[in-house]
Amino acid sequence: MNQVARLSLVDGADADLSIVAQCRLLKVARSTLYYRAAPVSADDLRLMRRLDEQYLATPFYGSRRMVVVLRREGEAVNRKRVRRLMRLMGLEAIYQKPNTSRRHPEHKVYPYLLRDLTIDRPNQVWCADITYIPLAKGFVYLVAVMDWFSRRVLAWRLSIEMDMAFCVEALQDALDRYGQPEIFNTDQGVQFTSGDFIDELAGRGVRISMDGKGRFLDNIFIERLWRSLKYEEVFIKAYASVGEARRGISGWLTFYNDERLHQAHGYRTRRPTGKSSLYSRKVCRALVSSQTFSRSSSKIRVGSSGIVN
Repeated sequence: MNQVARLSLVDGADADLSIVAQCRLLKVARSTLYYRAAPVSADDLRLMRRLDEQYLATPFYGSRRMVVVLRREGEAVNRKRVRRLMRLMGLEAIYQKPNTSRRHPEHKVYPYLLRDLTIDRPNQVWCADITYIPLAKGFVYLVAVMDWFSRRVLAWRLSIEMDMAFCVEALQDALDRYGQPEIFNTDQGVQFTSGDFIDELAGRGVRISMDGKGRFLDNIFIERLWRSLKYEEVFIKAYASVGEARRGISGWLTFYNDERLHQAHGYRTRRPTGKSSLYSRKVCRALVSSQTFSRSSSKIRVGSSGIVN
């Protein structure tokens, strides 16, 4: 049981067990129980939105370059502040570098299984990722589960914290509604390497694949989803609340799945039924052909860099 679940079991109205005793039995610190995060300032929220926009345009910019960009725009910022905000948003510059971070001793990291794999059918490979969604007064995190072949969003969840619970919920929803994939690919974030998330997949016999550390292109299709969502919905709506964000994102993802015409699919939708079905045999052939960068190839193949080629 994770820490969030254990904290939810603490009952302040219990007449038999004090808060101290309950925390001791559940192995959680009282300071964690009483902790309330300080609200993010309006100035930080404004900078975070600007960082998010710049990151979508230049995902290879680290904190140093972001500082230069902001200073040229007249912002009085230093690298320490920019680095703190980028970490809060879960942003990291995309480039090859030594892995100097320590892994959680209980979290196994799995190899990347998609290299040179031909992906030619639905439910062969699913992927998941988390992104930052700005609000007028705050922010939330969005996780989505996507079918790699059809690029249809199978399930999603919003959370005010970047914890593992909402990721597991989205995964369970996708599995309940669409069956299970042969392979599930994610990055090496702690939410996806947690025992609850891994157990849900391993218990069903799903093979687990993880991107290389800092390799943006290993999960390129869901990264493209985030770009489309933010430019077509999030940035032009400026959500005032979590509820408004949930309604807006829900409406856009429904449109994205069932109505939006996709150039890479021959201007077809991702709808899984009907004449324009992405899952029909005719359309699957067209999709495989149109999604390759190499016109001479008739299969979707993930190369060593993670890009389809």
